[in-house]
Amino acid sequence: MTNSIESTNKTNDKKSIPLSNYLPNVGQVAYGCMGLGGGWNNNPVTAADAAQTRSVIDTALESGINLFDHADIYTFSKAEQAFGQALQQAPELRDQMFIQSKCGIRFEGEGNVGRYDFSADWVSQSVDGILNRLNTEKLEVLLLHRPDPLMELDELARMLENLKAQGKVDFFGVSNMNSHQIQYLQSALGQPIVANQIEMSLAKLDWLNDGVMINSQGHHQSDFAAGTLEHCQMKGTAHYVAQLANQYGVESEAIVLAFLLRHPSSIQPVIGTTNLERIKASAVATQINLSREEWYNVYVYSRGQALP
Repeated sequence: MTNSIESTNKTNDKKSIPLSNYLPNVGQVAYGCMGLGGGWNNNPVTAADAAQTRSVIDTALESGINLFDHADIYTFSKAEQAFGQALQQAPELRDQMFIQSKCGIRFEGEGNVGRYDFSADWVSQSVDGILNRLNTEKLEVLLLHRPDPLMELDELARMLENLKAQGKVDFFGVSNMNSHQIQYLQSALGQPIVANQIEMSLAKLDWLNDGVMINSQGHHQSDFAAGTLEHCQMKGTAHYVAQLANQYGVESEAIVLAFLLRHPSSIQPVIGTTNLERIKASAVATQINLSREEWYNVYVYSRGQALP
């Protein structure tokens, strides 16, 4: 996640509501923990991995970033292990943060191909594993990682309600789902679905183009231009972002995040860098309010073509 930005777009069945409405004092920018734990391998978590995680946590908290985004699959569960070790060494940090994690993706193994699993048994044991690795008693938010076509709605809803009743999870969300899938899940839940985490960035503009390109030729194209054209577009965008960064007296990371934060749908960017200086630079994005002209300039430069 060092070079990509995910975003948590808060939705429910009526309108977009900021996550802060459910979790008072949560920051506008979240930290994505996919880069923690020592890499995507079977090596055990080392003391150096735990020390790096502690440095990341301290830097994020000092910069006003207090929502930490996990998934049980990140670095084969080692990201959560390293984070849990840091909390074990400094338990006082837990009260200063909000933690969300994701479950539902199962890797290939034991005679099975990789798959998604929202069965009650799998979700239940996944949450117990997450809490154990993170060395915490509850998650502020649990996200269902990707849509499972075999989801049994009522069974899953009962399990989620049980997790809430048991005090293991405060709120629920999803990741990589469309509005119809979210509404279907919400129809069986007494709890609000507070987040949908999807990939959104200047290099991934489908979320924005989808609405702008209605009734325009080529609207059926779902992917951002690739190859040489994409490279040229991003070069132009980078030049303009650098100009804005100089104008606002910040690093480019802050401008890229400010572009997402400027959208009225309560987007909450998730940064993934383990570079402490970039964490600090990213946190400044909450202090920037791009003008409409600047926002549209960034958008159009990223598209590489004028709006229809």
